[in-house]
Amino acid sequence: MKVLYFHQYFSTPAGTTGIRSYWMARKLMDEGHDVTIVCGSFTSADTGLYGPFKRGLRRGLSGNLKIIEVEIDYSNSDPLYNRALKFLRYCFRATVLALKEDYDLLFATTTPLTAGIPGIFGRWFRKKPFVFEVRDLWPELPKAMGVIKNPIVLWGLSFLEWSCYRSADHLIALSPGIADGIAKRGVDRRKITLVPNGCDLTIFSPDVKSSRPPQINPSDFVAIFAGTHGVANGLDAVLEAAMVLKSRGRQDIKFLLVGDGQLKDGLRNKAKSERLDNVVFHDPVPKGKLAGLMAGADIGLQVLKNVSAFYYGTSPNKFFDYISSGLPVLNNYPGWVADLITANDCGYVAVPDDPVSFADKLEEAAGDHRALLRKGSSSLKLAEQQFSRANLATLWVDVLEEVHKLSDNK
Repeated sequence: MKVLYFHQYFSTPAGTTGIRSYWMARKLMDEGHDVTIVCGSFTSADTGLYGPFKRGLRRGLSGNLKIIEVEIDYSNSDPLYNRALKFLRYCFRATVLALKEDYDLLFATTTPLTAGIPGIFGRWFRKKPFVFEVRDLWPELPKAMGVIKNPIVLWGLSFLEWSCYRSADHLIALSPGIADGIAKRGVDRRKITLVPNGCDLTIFSPDVKSSRPPQINPSDFVAIFAGTHGVANGLDAVLEAAMVLKSRGRQDIKFLLVGDGQLKDGLRNKAKSERLDNVVFHDPVPKGKLAGLMAGADIGLQVLKNVSAFYYGTSPNKFFDYISSGLPVLNNYPGWVADLITANDCGYVAVPDDPVSFADKLEEAAGDHRALLRKGSSSLKLAEQQFSRANLATLWVDVLEEVHKLSDNK
């Protein structure tokens, strides 16, 4: 089976962003399938291609994985208008490839939602089977956050969402809430498979050699956040908790914020103005180095803006990296991640929008080493038993193979 795989933000493990698509593509190849990734140029990614672009594209091999990279210099720090234009540019080039390339099945994964447009064209104009992976519900999330308010734009996104769902032969949801959201648009539950983000147990492990930035002492209790510093992440909550802890004299509890994003400079300036020397900002790093920082931390921070659409409608990469590392997790919003933490006793759940509760949970964690170790062991157990990337990748490949088999029998 020849699979044309569309993911605008694709990266190998050498990059500093999520690598779900890399591992899924590798699993397809391990099962004997031919895979070509169609991606954009993303500042946090490393595609493994370094040659010149020709007419806006460059083709090559990353290892033995085929890559077609579209020349689009996308960054999480781009203003919304520029990001939208780059989404459309990628979508146009990707759609042309969907109409020209040789393949048996087209797979597309969000975000952005426009990644589904090549699948629509491949499905209806070339009669190719199309599998669509939904990582976020659009336009529900940007509408709930107030990022997009124009009713015409919201209607257009809603229509595009419905068109992607209507065109796809099968849909993959990354969280229970996403599966429910797809079903609410009239999709038969039998066409929806839940395949959440998984745990890279070969990269993240409690046995990895630990590392800490020089601003953090060996005796400090470290709470790490590893991810995008954007509107959705609500990292003001971390700074507010840092203020509470500083007022209590808990300079031994440090926050390590690893990553980049549109709001990072503003967060850094706020921390400086408030003299929060208990907050350390760190540049994004490849997964291998991130594993060392995780091993040097005591707890992972699963932080999001308190928006109800996030509660069951996201599948955060960082949570799975934390539990792979055997870290207990502090979560600050309700939903399925909070439910997992409570049910498996693998961390702490703070009251949303409450910096005192956030600070209290960190003091509780720092004050009970035995409980912290127990919760960390529970995290690793959860990672191994329910969210192993290897097992989830097998399920994902089974879906694609079944869709291809059914299309051959039509």
